[in-house]
Amino acid sequence: MPNINRRVPDIEQFLPLNEPSIGSPYPKDIYPQNAKLPYLFQPITLRGVTFKNRIFLSPMCQFCSDDGHATDWHFVHIGVGIDQLRTTITFDVHDNQGFAIRGVGAICMEATAVLPEGRISPQCAGIWTDSQMAPLKRIVDFAHAHGTKIGIQLAHAGRKASTYAPWVYADIAGTRRALTCVAGEDEGGWPDKVCGPSDLPFCDDYPKPKTMTKEQMQRVMDAFLQAVERCKKIGYDFLEVHTAHGYLLHEFLSPLSNARTDQFGGSLENRMRFPLEIARRVRAAWDKPLFLRLSATDWADGPEMDPVTGEWRQWGIRQSTIYAGELKKIGVDLVDCSSGGNWVEQQIPVYPGYQVQFAEALKKAHPDLCIGAVGLITEPEQAESYLRDGKADVVLLGRELVRSPHWPLLAAEKLGVVVKPAFQNEGSFIGMLTPTHARERGRRHRKGIIGKGIKPRL
Repeated sequence: MPNINRRVPDIEQFLPLNEPSIGSPYPKDIYPQNAKLPYLFQPITLRGVTFKNRIFLSPMCQFCSDDGHATDWHFVHIGVGIDQLRTTITFDVHDNQGFAIRGVGAICMEATAVLPEGRISPQCAGIWTDSQMAPLKRIVDFAHAHGTKIGIQLAHAGRKASTYAPWVYADIAGTRRALTCVAGEDEGGWPDKVCGPSDLPFCDDYPKPKTMTKEQMQRVMDAFLQAVERCKKIGYDFLEVHTAHGYLLHEFLSPLSNARTDQFGGSLENRMRFPLEIARRVRAAWDKPLFLRLSATDWADGPEMDPVTGEWRQWGIRQSTIYAGELKKIGVDLVDCSSGGNWVEQQIPVYPGYQVQFAEALKKAHPDLCIGAVGLITEPEQAESYLRDGKADVVLLGRELVRSPHWPLLAAEKLGVVVKPAFQNEGSFIGMLTPTHARERGRRHRKGIIGKGIKPRL
């Protein structure tokens, strides 16, 4: 019987078929140490979709779309990674990104605007027109070819729209700083079209929003549903609705940004009404897993509730817990628990796992709701402890995965289990992949596979 380098079926170009899929644990009969898997590497099934492990990639804005269209940057960032484009083979496990081939259980693509005026910056991603579907489908198809589940975060920036990409306003090296965050019309912006629940700007150098009319709110809702239909055709495995970080739906939730006096402002029930209605409509239109990201607190000064009047003063964990309960009733499958972004003077005490406390509170209040934890999660043992202790069901990593795209494989090795790397990258993980069976180890030594190292064929 011929030995064939099997290909992924039903795609035009040749790609080797990885079985099991990248990031999945090998069977225990091959690696006995896999008999008891760490929580990080136990699969999780939501609404009939099984994620191979519990290490998810957080959505991260890239500010490099072309009129809302994904570019080759996105394909490399999400899909192939820099090392796969090189003409020579390296075994550098810290090569740049390409998360679809690095072992994560799920990828959530960046905040993607459902309307052009819903972008954060002129270079942010969009899904308001059919021409934006093809470059997204290219990325999704590549992820699927490597056994990786992929979704997208649907968003509207609200009063934080029409602003500069962060490095245009102020780069971290401190070589430049703009006088304003507002992207003008001559810079591709739309400052006169920025809207929010009220006419309260995020801060002095952000756009002054116009209070949304009910007709405008309906237009946003319709745009979310049109985006869902495009996502079906693209083939995403899950969707995430963005109600965090000071963008439109978070703005409706928080009394710091919502001063309305109609049925969408004032009481907690009223402030939740618009975000919940969008989540409800998206749920009805989408039969795969639905995630929702929330900010558990505004990190504003003072208590969440006024102790004298009993009025809510800012958005916080008590309201987030009630909100999560309503989301559970709607049928949201996972709450992605972040924080902040709606109060310019926020003071956040940053330390490893600083936001996990909020995920833990939601999980305690709603044990049967799947909760995702985020926030300076960098170490495998740290991430494993959050799942083992019942503080969350999955972890979402952003910057740490950018710094170390092979984090899932390195985490497996550190936690003492063996998961599948991409065939092309196996040489970087010989230590993890060395069988523990003495007989098999001896056989491979006799063949000269172990001990001599594997030389790249150039």
